Amino acid sequence: MTIVARTRADLATIRSEWAASGDSTAVVMTMGALHAGHAELIRRARSRDKRVIVTDFLNPLQFAPGEDLDKYPRTFAADHEICTAEGVDLLFAPGPSEVYPEGDPVVRVAAGPVGDVFEGESRPGHFDGVLTVVAKLMNLTAPHRAYFGQKDAQQLWLISRMVRDLDIPVDVVEVPTVRDADGLALSSRNIYLVDDDRSDALALHEALEAGVAAAPSGSQAVLAAAEGRLAASGVTTDYVALVDPEDFGPMEGAGAAVLLVAAHVGSTRLIDNARLTVGPTENRGRHASGH
Repeated sequence: MTIVARTRADLATIRSEWAASGDSTAVVMTMGALHAGHAELIRRARSRDKRVIVTDFLNPLQFAPGEDLDKYPRTFAADHEICTAEGVDLLFAPGPSEVYPEGDPVVRVAAGPVGDVFEGESRPGHFDGVLTVVAKLMNLTAPHRAYFGQKDAQQLWLISRMVRDLDIPVDVVEVPTVRDADGLALSSRNIYLVDDDRSDALALHEALEAGVAAAPSGSQAVLAAAEGRLAASGVTTDYVALVDPEDFGPMEGAGAAVLLVAAHVGSTRLIDNARLTVGPTENRGRHASGH
């Protein structure tokens, strides 16, 4: 049975016991509503580290007024069952007053220019809230490694850069996107998809596949193919972008790239991405699976 800690004091007590034994420790950070994608993160951590912590904290700092904080799914009992089934040692599930004991923090981590584009443009301040809570949870859980999914590509880039820029002694491990059999990337927000939304949502994955197939013809062909597939679907495109994985700036020329898509499917906003190689034929045959 996975141990549950609700306070930072309980977490610190358990963490100090592990530190004394020299056990390697991993953390998987979540906002609850766990699904198979989270389970894969846990399994990756379990395969490498002696101890695994899952954090279950719905972080108010990363939600702007009018976003879905109030209706975000809260499924703690089911989350605990998944953690137990996957062999998680500790589930840290604090409330906001435990993470932010003095209220909203005055000092926060700023995401910088990359935090203001794509997801940051659609959700101003979002990534400052993400990085602030990730930094706090890294300090509180003191892991050797932290496991994050590739589906949230911009978030992953920013967390990795924060760890380097601020000399946080944690190894960030990227885990490939987990998908349903039809290609839809797993997300806690998929629960909002109703009626025909579920089939319409496949347009994001299909747009990525179209972009990957066009990669040998260059960056403009990639964007045109992805945009065209979304335009022909029942979704409302937010953005389609091709970025350099090194600096998350616009992709120019040939080489490794990340294709980003975001769209509104009914009332639900979804994101997805694929890693690809733009340029000659070495890219042929790759699949937009997020792997």
